[in-house]
Amino acid sequence: MLLIISPAKKLQTPETERTDLTSISYPEESKYLISELRKFKIEALSSLMNISPKLAELNFERYLKWEYPFKSDEAGAALFMFNGDVYRGMQTTDFTEEDIQFTQNRLRILSGLYGIIKPLDKIMPYRLEMGTKLETKKGKNLYQFWGDKITEHMNADFQKLNDNVLINLASNEYYKVVKPEKIKGKIITPVFKEQKGDNYKVVAIHAKRARGLMCRFIIKNKLTQTDDLKGFDSENYSFNHELSGESEFVFTR
Repeated sequence: MLLIISPAKKLQTPETERTDLTSISYPEESKYLISELRKFKIEALSSLMNISPKLAELNFERYLKWEYPFKSDEAGAALFMFNGDVYRGMQTTDFTEEDIQFTQNRLRILSGLYGIIKPLDKIMPYRLEMGTKLETKKGKNLYQFWGDKITEHMNADFQKLNDNVLINLASNEYYKVVKPEKIKGKIITPVFKEQKGDNYKVVAIHAKRARGLMCRFIIKNKLTQTDDLKGFDSENYSFNHELSGESEFVFTR
């Protein structure tokens, strides 16, 4: 199984100093995007990304500092830099070396700037959501910019793993960059729902955390078979046979 997740807007400085950091897969593409982002003034960046002027200024400064290969003290392992709901659900602080290596082999983080990130890839802090309508030489948005590259990368990962199942734990915004019809394998999307009266509904903030909890469940138990996912029971979730299908595993509470 290969897992995909989204990055986080909230970042932290990784406390873990490692000597086994890996390199990003698409440095030339990332360099190009940075060069395009540097053309924006702070006000225009604020409008493009729908963020406050203060956040726009922070990210403008990040783009100016961005230089590959990364030598800055601000660079670090992606897995420990992201700090949003998914990553708090994953709780990487107690990962053993075995957990980290399993994660490095089996988990990929989709990214507007880097395309696709391995957990131990050394990255610089950034903000560039996949849904950003940044016009590039390849089209009007980042989906057109990345094209088939991310899908091809995952197919190559399948070959290395001798596996062909993709577990989609990414948000819709990020999953849209994947070309399902070109994936050389089966795609399973876990969905997490809360009971509201007589119905079950997806509540975004809970679903984000649950995606991280599912990652943790897979990593800590070193799961490689899809049926084992049905045993997920963190924070009172349970597999709902009635609502689930072959390509969508629904967990309710």
